Amino acid sequence: MVQQGPSDTLRAYAQALEQGRVDDAYRLLSDEAKRSMSLEAFRRAVKENPEDAVEIARAIARPASDPVVTATVTVPNGEELQLVFEAGKWRIDASAVDLYGQATPRQAMLGFLRAVDRKRYDVILRYVPDAEIQGVTGMGEDAAPPEAAKEAPKDAPAVKEAKKPIASSASAQLTPEKLKASWEGPQKEQIARIVQAIKTALPTAQIEETGDSAAMSYGAGGTVAFVREHGVWKIKDF
Repeated sequence: MVQQGPSDTLRAYAQALEQGRVDDAYRLLSDEAKRSMSLEAFRRAVKENPEDAVEIARAIARPASDPVVTATVTVPNGEELQLVFEAGKWRIDASAVDLYGQATPRQAMLGFLRAVDRKRYDVILRYVPDAEIQGVTGMGEDAAPPEAAKEAPKDAPAVKEAKKPIASSASAQLTPEKLKASWEGPQKEQIARIVQAIKTALPTAQIEETGDSAAMSYGAGGTVAFVREHGVWKIKDF
């Protein structure tokens, strides 16, 4: 039996729709697609929108470029590795060697945590939004935490504790040295609790993207807020 490639599947699906062979088209759907739409619902959708079905069929029968087959493997720490099928073999994508990537919110989160573990404060700054680096608002340089944070029980979520201006004026630009002084000083325990909570949640966490923003829940009410700047993802708040 000749192995069916992506282009063959697309053509077969398009032909089945154009020729009205709805059941044949349905058989080419993935298991997940079939779980989300029954055969009866698929038949009804095609019957009620025949012109749309034909238009879709004609469009996918003429792909603009050769299909690229990829696979995503999730390792125990929650990191996702991409593989690409090339010349009949699976190859590991460059993302596997990009330790501090920012192409996706999850990759940014993993790179950020890796930088924190290694105390690479110069790298951590890559994940800080521009406005916060310039001292407008952000991820924590002031030495004294707010009174509310001081009074919070030690086992309470440490989410809000790190949310304070990084400097008293907009001219105080955040530097690796300032970040180190804060995170290894007054905020050390707070940051450690937050980081551990995020690490625990990350392997199974769902990250919701909306345009240039994204959010990931962790712990008992914690949320990591992401923002995309200059085409890369950064961590706005945690």
